[in-house]
Amino acid sequence: MRPCPDSPEIREIVIMSDRFAHWEPPKIEDGKPTKYNWIVQCTDGFVLGRRTDIGAFTYINAKHGVILEEDVQIGSHCSVYSVSTIDDKAGRVRLKKNCRIGSHTVILPGVTVGENSVVGAMSLVTCDIPPDSLAYGVPARVVSSLPRDKQ
Repeated sequence: MRPCPDSPEIREIVIMSDRFAHWEPPKIEDGKPTKYNWIVQCTDGFVLGRRTDIGAFTYINAKHGVILEEDVQIGSHCSVYSVSTIDDKAGRVRLKKNCRIGSHTVILPGVTVGENSVVGAMSLVTCDIPPDSLAYGVPARVVSSLPRDKQ
């Protein structure tokens, strides 16, 4: 039996500074997979912050702007849309510093995810998530506040 991620038996401290000690942005070409197998369409509207980690098979449509600030983490198989052809919505998406997006999450146009926030896997983000929050679900809702790290 495998313990839950919250259980004390498997808690460990991950030091991210070593992981990104030699971070360099990948080559990003419109509609072509990066070396990490994620894709951006409309690259003119895309801003990639330092030490940002995007999982394989993630799709980003930046037609109306997608800004990923530094230290953002996006899981695999996510979709980030600045435009929706289904309901004609459009708007810049901004993922603020140190936010984390779980695998298989969809972020819709005009959304901002606040600094240090976490969005759980398989969520549908339809509205802004405030800083220092934990949100998940379909649609994603804030379920708790997160303590800010003391630095």
